[in-house]
Amino acid sequence: MTVLDVVKSGAEPQAPKNKVGFISLGCPKALVDSERILTQLRVEGYQIADSYGDADTVIVNTCGFITPAVEESLAAIGEALDATGKVIVTGCLGERPEKIRERHPKVAAITGSEAVDDVMKHVRELLPMEQHPFTDLLPSAAPGSRPVREDTRHGDVFAPSVKLTPRHFAYLKIAEGCNHTCSFCIIPKLRGKQVSRDAGAVLYEAYRLVAGGTKELVVISQDTSAYGVDIRYRTSEFQEQQVRAHLTDLAAKLGELGVWVRMHYVYPYPHVEKVVELMAAGKILPYLDVPLQHASPRMLKLMRRPGAGKQLDTIKRWREICPDITIRSTFIVGFPGETETEFAELLMFLEEARLDRVGAFAYSDVEEADANALPDPVPDDVKQERLARFMEVAQRISAEKLAEKVGRVMPIIIDEFNDDEDDAAGTRLIGRTQGDAPGIDGQVYLFAGEFAGQIKIGDIVDARIEESDEYDLFGEVVARPEWTPNVPQMGHFGGH
Repeated sequence: MTVLDVVKSGAEPQAPKNKVGFISLGCPKALVDSERILTQLRVEGYQIADSYGDADTVIVNTCGFITPAVEESLAAIGEALDATGKVIVTGCLGERPEKIRERHPKVAAITGSEAVDDVMKHVRELLPMEQHPFTDLLPSAAPGSRPVREDTRHGDVFAPSVKLTPRHFAYLKIAEGCNHTCSFCIIPKLRGKQVSRDAGAVLYEAYRLVAGGTKELVVISQDTSAYGVDIRYRTSEFQEQQVRAHLTDLAAKLGELGVWVRMHYVYPYPHVEKVVELMAAGKILPYLDVPLQHASPRMLKLMRRPGAGKQLDTIKRWREICPDITIRSTFIVGFPGETETEFAELLMFLEEARLDRVGAFAYSDVEEADANALPDPVPDDVKQERLARFMEVAQRISAEKLAEKVGRVMPIIIDEFNDDEDDAAGTRLIGRTQGDAPGIDGQVYLFAGEFAGQIKIGDIVDARIEESDEYDLFGEVVARPEWTPNVPQMGHFGGH
């Protein structure tokens, strides 16, 4: 039967019965990879299963960075195998197939990270689609699923259209891989050297997201500050203009879209000052996620961290440029060779830097990481004791800084409702300030007051902060301003 025969007969093509389950683990960068795979599944006509019971096969996008993440991934693979018997493994742990097959020899296929084409090839082999004129017209695979320089030279890696985040925020990945050789990290081994996207491709994706109702763009990569270095900061077209693939140029153009733009994984290189100037001018959010990892020069040298040694001076300069900046960072305690003196140095840094948001974890060996061979490992009980002391200081500083916000009126983006069963609908809300990234920072618990029932998830409201604790704020909505981005809206996403 030809396409014309189908049209003449009025026959409807049969909906595909093959359903694919999906488990996405790991960081926001892996989440974007999951969105790419799900997008291609939808393009090729596969249905996404909501449960194991509905799934004909399951794709598990794994994390392979630290030991607990590896164990979580292996457990998820085992659970999916027990439920369906057909599992395709992808993601960072997929770069170490021997480790997966040692635990789960019956997995159907294993691919590495960003391997959309390979994943789809295995899906087609396990669940071949019934051929008919309509599906035959669909593209068979996503172009450039594993980004290499040849792909970006001609345009872009595959930008997803299926989102795993709520409509009002999205992760915008600007590069893949990393050029650093940090001794505790194996990301370059798993994901390769840095490969940046063209600025025009990033901006067109951002434009599409904002046109679809996204109000917050979370910019991510392994090293956001190094964006464009691998492609020599080449220019590309966006709306008949040439834009350089450089963080300052990209941030400036993203700031013109009229939405919240949040920067993550920013190393403290000198040109970041220009980005902070954009924050001070209100172009992008005054927020930086800067993975400092330690404060001791000797520890930073052992970690092989770039830009070590002048963190306090850099933070002071950023705050001079933009006094309202929120700085988030992560640290490792108990790294091999860390002495009590060096740990005390880290605590002193924390007291002086007074970072707004801080995360920390006790060092654990990462398979194939160079740090495993360092002498003088710190005993586990000492690691945990130091972690507790570190977090006690960080928690106190967080409480003090949040208390300074009490009495202020601040813009809050609403993530979810928090009504009790006795509340009228939309009475209690949970949101975030401009200084809170989704999923990792604090929240704001609000009473809607006179606006109860009028506020939707994704709205940006003004709220008066009335209380605070160690990590969160509490207040009440006082205004509901219109949201007007600088991008035409598709459908009815604009305003409220």
